[in-house]
Amino acid sequence: MATITATMVKELREKTGAGMMDCKAALNETSGDMEAAVDWLRAKGLSKAAKKAGRVAAEGLIGLAAEGNEAALVEVNSETDFVARNPAFQQMVTTIAGAALGAKGNVEALGDAPYGKTKASVADTLKEMVGSIGENMTLRRTAHLAAGKGVIASYIHNQAAPGLGKIGVIVAIESTGDADTLQNFGKQVAMHIAAANPQAVDTDSLDKDFVERERAVLTEQAKESGKPAEVIDKMVEGRLRKFYEEVVLLQQPFVHDPDNTVAKALEAAAKDAGAPIKITGFYRFALGEGIERGESDFAAEVAAAASGS
Repeated sequence: MATITATMVKELREKTGAGMMDCKAALNETSGDMEAAVDWLRAKGLSKAAKKAGRVAAEGLIGLAAEGNEAALVEVNSETDFVARNPAFQQMVTTIAGAALGAKGNVEALGDAPYGKTKASVADTLKEMVGSIGENMTLRRTAHLAAGKGVIASYIHNQAAPGLGKIGVIVAIESTGDADTLQNFGKQVAMHIAAANPQAVDTDSLDKDFVERERAVLTEQAKESGKPAEVIDKMVEGRLRKFYEEVVLLQQPFVHDPDNTVAKALEAAAKDAGAPIKITGFYRFALGEGIERGESDFAAEVAAAASGS
């Protein structure tokens, strides 16, 4: 049996918001497997992870660049929001986003790419900015989309400057229909994605491991009812359908018209555009998602600064 340490219990408690004894029990039940322990707590209805999952744990900016029928996103992190408001930092992120069009979603290639019209690379420029501002910065990720026939639509939420903000979305709309209609509909879809955070365009595009993990949690929850196996199977399938409505773009209620799904809105837009429309892909970057930031004792930091230590 794996040794369950206080550090492991503390980590699980921070991830889920569950009680200390529940966290310890979950780790014991799962032989110390952290992800399995999270799922165990969810199955028992003891986890508050969903409420904590949206907390931003890093500063910086999401940058967006678009040119013709392609667009790119980048996330450049800083330690403080103060730096994110710095015009020099903002200009750097804008330039990096422009370079990302050529990197085609490869963050290593983006780091090696020329920074603007200079001979320096993006990575070297970032290092220079760290030395200049005195705060750690990282080029965390990038994404790229292109549309053969149709448009690439985009949206920036909490915009700090043109093409810069806290959430960035790009979405590919394939169609031979009216370009203005496609662009307007695409912008609405991009705004929807920013708000609803879908995980895939359709059910078939969902990560199979992601679905099976959810199925396992729902099955454990259903077993708590004590009902027969055939009833449990039906319960799980019903809950999976509800799950798909939450995470699949086409099945989500459209934020601009909650009485209809995105799929219904797409059908209506296709009529207006005069040709079928297909959403072939999207990317949504939310600043700091998935990054854990350690808690700091502000009073202690001030005291240390005052003492010169």
